[in-house]
Amino acid sequence: MTAWLPDETTLHHGNAPRHHGGASRRRTDEDADIFAVLREQAGNRTAQVTAAGAAWLAGASAYPRSTLAQWESHPSAPGVLPCGSAFDVVNVPTLFGRRMLEHLWADGPGSGPVATHRGRMLLFASPGTAQRLPSLLDWEEWGSGPGTRSGRDPVGPDEDGPRVPPLLCHGTGDAVTVPPLTCGPSASGPRWVVAPDIRNPWLPGPDVLLWACVRVARSAPAPAPRISIFPPTDQGAKVYDVSRRR
Repeated sequence: MTAWLPDETTLHHGNAPRHHGGASRRRTDEDADIFAVLREQAGNRTAQVTAAGAAWLAGASAYPRSTLAQWESHPSAPGVLPCGSAFDVVNVPTLFGRRMLEHLWADGPGSGPVATHRGRMLLFASPGTAQRLPSLLDWEEWGSGPGTRSGRDPVGPDEDGPRVPPLLCHGTGDAVTVPPLTCGPSASGPRWVVAPDIRNPWLPGPDVLLWACVRVARSAPAPAPRISIFPPTDQGAKVYDVSRRR
């Protein structure tokens, strides 16, 4: 992964030439060869789902060829892929995830593919991360214990200090929704932030994501003190019960 995928550079699906038997012809949107489209546009855009990236995604399924055929027939439809073999996914709140990416790209080794879906950010990670990252967060006292998957309230080293929000870690036995290979700039639903563009993309491990989580939590501004409109109470004042009458 070498570049961000701005919304305006998302791939647009349309008619594309395909060579067959030495002759070229245009096909309709319904039966276009999506991988020919990806190859044709690869030289013009640096951050996009390429044919190699699509092949890597399909490799996570039990039937890669069937998955590729389905994407070729419906390139603008999102897909569902299992985790645990080719990748794990760490699911974080969008704002926290964007701050993680800022640290990963500015001060760290970068990131793997990243997508957004339903107000959350999906960071693709190396297999095994879903099992190890919650344990590392708990060990460093930055996690939320069993709530890392169930969504309990976040905690940190200090109850009043910085915190890491609940993380949803998807590994073996889980499946995630992945964005379509092509979508318009106004399309709703899942979208790629960093799209897979090579056959074997680098994926961050639990140690890298732990570092990014802690960096974001420590860089968060301290909560503002609460200001009361009432004057402070006098701790030494005597209180009389006037509710009773003699």
